[in-house]
Amino acid sequence: MKGIAKDEGIEPDKLRRLVRSGRAVIPSNPRHKNLKPCAIGENLRVKINANIGTSRDYIDLREELEKVRVAIQFGADAIMDLSTGGDIRDIRRKIIGKSTVPVGTVPIYETVCKTSKRGGPVNMEDEDLFKTIEEHAKDGVDFMTVHCGVTQQTAASLLKHKRVTGVVSRGGALLVAWMHKNGLENPLYKDYDYLLELAKEHEFALSLGDGLRPGSIADATDVPQLHELMVLGKLVDRARDAGVQAMVEGPGHVPLNQIEANVKIEKSVCKGAPFYVLGPLVTDIGAGYDHITGAIGGALAAYFGADFLCYVTPSEHLSLPTVDDVKEGVIASRIAAHAADVAKGRGAAWDRRMSEARKAFDWERMFALSLDPEKARNYRARRGSTSPNVCSMCGDLCAMKMVDKLLDDQ
Repeated sequence: MKGIAKDEGIEPDKLRRLVRSGRAVIPSNPRHKNLKPCAIGENLRVKINANIGTSRDYIDLREELEKVRVAIQFGADAIMDLSTGGDIRDIRRKIIGKSTVPVGTVPIYETVCKTSKRGGPVNMEDEDLFKTIEEHAKDGVDFMTVHCGVTQQTAASLLKHKRVTGVVSRGGALLVAWMHKNGLENPLYKDYDYLLELAKEHEFALSLGDGLRPGSIADATDVPQLHELMVLGKLVDRARDAGVQAMVEGPGHVPLNQIEANVKIEKSVCKGAPFYVLGPLVTDIGAGYDHITGAIGGALAAYFGADFLCYVTPSEHLSLPTVDDVKEGVIASRIAAHAADVAKGRGAAWDRRMSEARKAFDWERMFALSLDPEKARNYRARRGSTSPNVCSMCGDLCAMKMVDKLLDDQ
């Protein structure tokens, strides 16, 4: 508590009150030995998460571990392992061993991979899912995405309110298909009390997943999304009563004019629970550039009160991210988070130092203050300059140089 409070610039007692009230969480599994914990929530610095993990089409453990290193180097506050290919448990354990930031998972992914020999995800048994959750906890996972709000009733709203892109959450889609085939309620909802027992025993945080999030701006803030959110609000209350940390996941694809409403609705319905948003992406046409569409939405969402931004990479909707994609995604989200922090009155000293370095034409200090010093240095060097005190854009016509002496003499 003291270490985190110092990092956040607040009093430990204030942080304790935020955690106790459920308005902040500290995902920290005691089995994650090399973890430096962080706090996510109200009146704290906006945090960012980087998704990594294998797919069935591409399995390279060394690359995933390099993604962990790069994500943390460039500012990720948390990592999520979404692996669905290879030896998933071994991959997870090695990622946890490598990561000094909290690690999250989506246990239903591994569960359905295990049941493939029995005919696919619709043949999953309740005990399969809870056994996997317990395995993840014992391996040291700090927080888990669990799609408890995808119920028979919320899924039925999809039939009444047609969507352009249907269900885009893998976890949500798996549970909708499972409930339809088996005619049974989602075990994560039906046996939520047992899930809370596991979370309490093993000390992992719940990330209540948005299985019915919109996958296009045409579907944003529709009935299925809000119906699920209402269920999650009640589950947040039950988690708090059980002494379990919980945050709530949010959309998705949302146009700019609906972002503020989405954040305020979640904060109201879920009584201030930390809000963890994917992007949100503010347009659907950014293929190859969705780290930008996500950063635009993330900055606005964070300014209005979202607490945790899940990064989006340039390969979103297109392919499994590369190491370079992870780097680009982390930096874009970090810019978004920092922009929101500055607008809310924290972190501007960093910007001030950069501006002072620019005024002094102190290139080395500018590089050091950059999110990506190597990239900044390469841009500076690639076209050269006739003077060390200007860049090749303006040269002797540098605006600051032309008036600096005049302003300084006044």
